[in-house]
Amino acid sequence: MATPPPQHGAGPYQQYHPYAPRQGSPHPYGMPPQAVPYGHQPLPQAPYGCRVCGAQPAAQATVRGHQGMLVLMRFLRQEGPFCRDCGLATYRRMSADTLWQGWWGPLSVFITPVTLLMNLGARARFLGLAPPAGAIVPSLNPGKPLWRRPSALLFLVPAVLLAFVPPVLILLGLAAGDDGLPTGPAIGTCVRDADDLRNEKLIPEACGSPLAKYLVTKQRGTGGADCADGDLISVPEKWVEGVHSLCLTPVH
Repeated sequence: MATPPPQHGAGPYQQYHPYAPRQGSPHPYGMPPQAVPYGHQPLPQAPYGCRVCGAQPAAQATVRGHQGMLVLMRFLRQEGPFCRDCGLATYRRMSADTLWQGWWGPLSVFITPVTLLMNLGARARFLGLAPPAGAIVPSLNPGKPLWRRPSALLFLVPAVLLAFVPPVLILLGLAAGDDGLPTGPAIGTCVRDADDLRNEKLIPEACGSPLAKYLVTKQRGTGGADCADGDLISVPEKWVEGVHSLCLTPVH
């Protein structure tokens, strides 16, 4: 009589399942990944190398540039990933070019500073990377910092000059205002007229000078009878002190 086949799991040999969890392991594929404390998350990095040299680590970032051409304009961009050296070199080169190429248009005057501010985010990403390693070709040389380049100096010179324009205009306006509002000569001083008294502009002059023509003797009223015979009467439209006229006695 034939012997019946053994039941599943019976006998001295247990059936082995290749994907069965190991005893004592809470996770079927090994230990779960450890959690990173909040506030210590690393910066996201590209899973592949720098697009220029192939080095790691590399960060995904976009560097922008702008060119203003009166009525036309160009928007430039270089997308990563970049390693630290290639990223800084790209940021400094495109930002330096934007500093002297980006202002030549009515809209470009506003677009250029926005472009430069946007590049600061990419710069921070590059500065947070470790030195590049495993490059296939040599990494780019970052070169001098942006504010030590000639293009940045060309930008700073007109910016400083523009900063001084408003105070200079104010001073010129005050000087022109002083010429338009004469204060009037003091009693007992000598003066000369700039335009035969037609503009009522009396210029102070030393009494011993041959240019002095009149001695200011008094301030007269509106009646016209208090000046001496032979005196001239100066009647300006307005003085700083108020409306009045002067008695001018010829000195020659």
